[in-house]
Amino acid sequence: MKTVLVTGVTGFVGGHVALQLLNAGYRVRGSLRSPGRADKVRKELEAAGAVTNALEFVTLDLLDDAGWAEAMSGVYAVMHVASPFVIEMPEDPDELIRPAVEGTERVLKAALGADVKRIVLTSSIAAIAYGDDPERKVPFTDADWTRLDTAIPITTYIRSKTLAEHRAWDIMKAAGRENDLVCINPTNIYGPLLGDDIGTSGLIIRRLLNGSLPAAPRIHLLSVDVRDVAALHLAALETDVAGGQRFLVSARALSLPEMARLLRRNFPDQARRAPRLTLPNWVTRLYALFDQDLRDNIGELGRPKRVHGARAEILLGHKLIDAETAFLAMAKTMIDRDLV
Repeated sequence: MKTVLVTGVTGFVGGHVALQLLNAGYRVRGSLRSPGRADKVRKELEAAGAVTNALEFVTLDLLDDAGWAEAMSGVYAVMHVASPFVIEMPEDPDELIRPAVEGTERVLKAALGADVKRIVLTSSIAAIAYGDDPERKVPFTDADWTRLDTAIPITTYIRSKTLAEHRAWDIMKAAGRENDLVCINPTNIYGPLLGDDIGTSGLIIRRLLNGSLPAAPRIHLLSVDVRDVAALHLAALETDVAGGQRFLVSARALSLPEMARLLRRNFPDQARRAPRLTLPNWVTRLYALFDQDLRDNIGELGRPKRVHGARAEILLGHKLIDAETAFLAMAKTMIDRDLV
């Protein structure tokens, strides 16, 4: 059995990546910051149908060198999934940038030192589709990069993901192993939860259900199912020609008014407080002055970004799960587990 180190195994994406690896016959070594969370992760994966005899854990910190060399022993591949992801930006940018960039450096250098054969990095559309002309007509592809040298406002999260992916390619190129890195660049991720950590996407659903948004702004969020994101990680590991490439993965965009309608239609008892009115754009901009979550996502107001991610479907070998299914799957598990 080949061993794959999965960083951030306690997270939403990391858990699904571990699940698909175990189901495909790999041995998974999951990294977590607190060893006390290991039993919980194991139980969540077993509840999802995984046999966890081939699952082990190591305690690692993205900001600490301790244990990384040992964790790479006998490892065939690394899935570097761990990275902070928030809606509300921190006052200190280093809270996001340091773990993203320094963590990527630490993981890749340890992997190269152990001669790991393939590294799959969970990046983001944040590293592709920002800082460009707001009136851009051409769809973004995985050949595009977010522009950081622009007057267009860029959130700390977008900056952190862009800098981290640039650093990853620089490290691999300097080592002469650029073709052993694959980057997966998903959009906003929905899908069924494995545990009770609702992540950033779940916070959007919670706000739509709990009435904290009096009306739904016309913010459009490109969406993808976590099961496709995890499957793409596995395909990137097993497909030689994926090496040295990036894969933008996205189904279609969902607007917040559309999300609210989906919740009311499918969960009428739980969605009584979901907004029925659509907030005009000028009111949204005014309201964003007093709502940090909204202010940090004001760049998504209006029309959705256009993207072209067909190469991800080609690598997967199937059509992506549609955005509505992904969104409703997350909402259902949140409601079933009383997480709203």
